[in-house]
Amino acid sequence: MAAAGGARVGLAEERLLGGTCVNAGCIPKKLLVYAAGFRDDFEDAAGYGWSVGAPRFDWRALIENKDREIARLNAVYRRLLTDVGVEVHDTRARLAGPRTVVAGGERFEADHVLVATGGRASRLEFPGWELAVTSDQMFHLDRRPERIAIVGGGYIAAEFAAILNGLGSEVTQLYRGDLFLRGFDRELRDALAAAMRSRGIDLRFAAEADRLERAHGALRLTLLDGSHLDADAVLIAAGRFPNTADLGLELAGVGLDGDGAVVVDEHCRTTVPHVFAVGDCSSRTRRMDLTPVAIAEAMAVVRTVFHGEPTAVDYANVPTAIFSEPCLACVGLTEEEARDRCAEVRVYRSTFLPLKSTLSGRSERTLAKLVVDGASDRVVGAHMLGPDAAEIVQGLAIALTAGATKAHFDGTLSIHPTAAEEFVTMRTPGAP
Repeated sequence: MAAAGGARVGLAEERLLGGTCVNAGCIPKKLLVYAAGFRDDFEDAAGYGWSVGAPRFDWRALIENKDREIARLNAVYRRLLTDVGVEVHDTRARLAGPRTVVAGGERFEADHVLVATGGRASRLEFPGWELAVTSDQMFHLDRRPERIAIVGGGYIAAEFAAILNGLGSEVTQLYRGDLFLRGFDRELRDALAAAMRSRGIDLRFAAEADRLERAHGALRLTLLDGSHLDADAVLIAAGRFPNTADLGLELAGVGLDGDGAVVVDEHCRTTVPHVFAVGDCSSRTRRMDLTPVAIAEAMAVVRTVFHGEPTAVDYANVPTAIFSEPCLACVGLTEEEARDRCAEVRVYRSTFLPLKSTLSGRSERTLAKLVVDGASDRVVGAHMLGPDAAEIVQGLAIALTAGATKAHFDGTLSIHPTAAEEFVTMRTPGAP
């Protein structure tokens, strides 16, 4: 965007264009989610009169097809950059001073520097941790593990648990806290845990890894309570941390916080006025490591620097989804957050069996929930657990951003029969 507006731009990337999202995050993850979802489709088809033979899954074919699509996207990104005149350097870069960037042995002077180096997968360093894999490596395994232990309780852990379970693996997910997905609505977290267990995932809370070792041709993970489990692979999904090491940031005077994130103000400006940082390496984006947030910050920097329009990103009402099975999606405040911030809170909820399940015989129920500020009638939170939750909540995010009230929801006609209509037909607040 900066180059398209006339700026002279150089970009250095030592690995693959597109960052985590394209190469080891959103895109390959969603492709694997689609693959896992076919198991339900095959099972559900019988209730609708379809006779389907015994399905067979080929992990290697999936990974090869996924790799082909990611390579195509890499080429698209490169073309988007070069077509507007961005000079791409396929090498690592670091700051050698406030305005000097060294990339591939060349030195460049810049009026402005943007740090957008993203994050790295975290590792829990207990004895034998090096035998485990991270999410980056999961996308390139030679074979699907028949048994896998997943250590972690965030997006990545829940999504890979669902993916591997759907593809036929025996999955155990361990989390040291009392309930996973901290920061999401408690009611939705409880409901997702119950759904995952009903699908055969061994979900263990208050469980912490102590050591990992090879035993009898497999991996043995021993927990702090002395119990152990055997697996063909162990995934450490303990979050990600800012990828800021050895970039010369301190040499240039750029401040970092205790987690290594680049400290920035509301305009993504660092402690050095002409150096900016966006995305997962930024202190403002921490705990909101989402691709659309990083993009919004980048566009704000372009407007601030090149258009003379100081722009700050509004981090309220950022929609997000966990592509678990079932999918969990939300926008706005959780019920717990609303009760802390609002004098009066009304909660509307609906639990129902999706129409599709009436013939397929599936018993998994959908949960839709609205959180309303009682004083203003404004809808401050929308949450959903069930099929198509991410698609539905994306639309609701527009309403919340526009300041829609419960009266606006009530005055909206529904599309029937859909799951989304539940959000405009809930009339009576009630207890869980």
